[in-house]
Amino acid sequence: MKVQQVFEQQFECPKCKSVGAKVDKLAMSGTGLSRFMDIQLNKFAFVSCLNCGFTEVYNLKVLEGRSDIGDLIDILFAG
Repeated sequence: MKVQQVFEQQFECPKCKSVGAKVDKLAMSGTGLSRFMDIQLNKFAFVSCLNCGFTEVYNLKVLEGRSDIGDLIDILFAG
């Protein structure tokens, strides 16, 4: 199951204790060469409670267990 599906189905808001969320993803370039070439290696998920709108930010590289070598493969093969 993808990280996005897990959040949408199992997220419990720490503020209002409601269950359910909307997930938006954002990718950003870093510094140096990735910034110059507009390569977006930094990926985040913004998880918002469907009840109160409280939002938490999660690093997708950490949650998905991705490494820098995975990013290199994505760049080389346009993944």
